[in-house]
Amino acid sequence: MNKTELIDAIAVASGVSKADTKKAVEAFFSTVEDALKKGDKVSIVGFGSWQVADKEAREARNPRTGEVIKVPAKKVVKFKAGAELADAVNN
Repeated sequence: MNKTELIDAIAVASGVSKADTKKAVEAFFSTVEDALKKGDKVSIVGFGSWQVADKEAREARNPRTGEVIKVPAKKVVKFKAGAELADAVNN
């Protein structure tokens, strides 16, 4: 499911116009993004949580040439599914 399909599905399920649903979905994404940029954890009970983790700099090997390259440190977003979502997927 892509973003457009998500907006369509939410609009149908909620009975709200697609335009208003699009605004709400984009506001949700923006709010989560802003919170993660500040280093906050975003948690929705039963659904899951997002948080930022630091990955250390490391050395890796180019599989084509075998050359050792340096991979810089970076921040990554991690998502952990909540118990209700995990149960729904598995049942």
